[in-house]
Amino acid sequence: MSKKEDSRGKKGSHQTELYAEVPSTCLPIVYSPEYNITFMGLEKLHPFDAGKWGKVIHFLKEEQFINDEVIVLAREASEADLLVVHTARYLNRLKWSLVVATITEIPPLLFLPNFLVQRKVLKPLRTQTGGTIMAGKLAMDRGWAINVGGGFHHCSSDKGGGFCAYADITLAIKFLFERVEGVARATIIDLDAHQGNGHERDFLEDRRVYIMDVYNRHIYPGDGYAKRAIKRKVELDWGTEDMEYLQKVELHSEGALNEVRPDIIIYNAGTDILDGDPLGGLAISPQGIIKRDEIIFRAARRRGIPILMVTSGGYQKKTARIIADSILNLHRQGLIGEEAVEGAGPSHVPDSSKAVILSASI
Repeated sequence: MSKKEDSRGKKGSHQTELYAEVPSTCLPIVYSPEYNITFMGLEKLHPFDAGKWGKVIHFLKEEQFINDEVIVLAREASEADLLVVHTARYLNRLKWSLVVATITEIPPLLFLPNFLVQRKVLKPLRTQTGGTIMAGKLAMDRGWAINVGGGFHHCSSDKGGGFCAYADITLAIKFLFERVEGVARATIIDLDAHQGNGHERDFLEDRRVYIMDVYNRHIYPGDGYAKRAIKRKVELDWGTEDMEYLQKVELHSEGALNEVRPDIIIYNAGTDILDGDPLGGLAISPQGIIKRDEIIFRAARRRGIPILMVTSGGYQKKTARIIADSILNLHRQGLIGEEAVEGAGPSHVPDSSKAVILSASI
């Protein structure tokens, strides 16, 4: 079966719908309208734009890069899927609204019946988690994949936090190790502004997983125990700007991939590094984010390593436009698309004022 396994995977694996075959006419871009959290305005009590994923898709359609026929529709991760990583005790704790309110940092949720919390908050997050797992297999099949959601890097097998209720990065890697032949090593490149302590705790003792993490040293979560899992740690100071940031990203991503050649790269592409983000504390421009993503994809494509991108944190309304512009740039550079090859030429970076004006019309 070359690099593919059936939906049951290797002996002892459970039956899953997340590894179903995807038509070749689809691009490996995973999304579902179920990603977006809309619930009586309560989602607005967290700085996270809980509808940004749909806005990214809207912009990509507007630019005629995709349409509904070529998007891979994400499926919700089942309890059996989640138990590949999560403990039953942790999943049972999510049946308490107080626990979910604490994890998502939306205090009023604690007053709501859990069936509503499950349907309106946790189901969207389970669907994004399913999307990341699906995108892992797609990346191996196609060479690249993007889940327009996911990147819940603060959640580990037995603890959530920071708006992260499910450990989608850990799950995607564990599914690949269990179900896809030829996947024995993975590298996580985590470029969200916050330390990715969830996957770090999960892979602390697992030498098959190499973690590079670039983050603001002064902000949440400051998890010293989890930092022991980081093989290449780049700690940034308040207000780090494009030139220093991009130099460090390029130097260390090249170093990480030269040090250990993985079978897949999981790229956590948080946009909370954007200047003005209320939680990230860095000062990267929209053009800097677009160039950052290009650096990582170019490093992967040059080496012929499959890459899975998830969008993770980003707490300003304009981040959806920047994510879309970055995906469009990756396509223009020949780094994603039907014939993704090593691209040449300068980056196509939109005028930042245009990005802001467009985002204001969402």
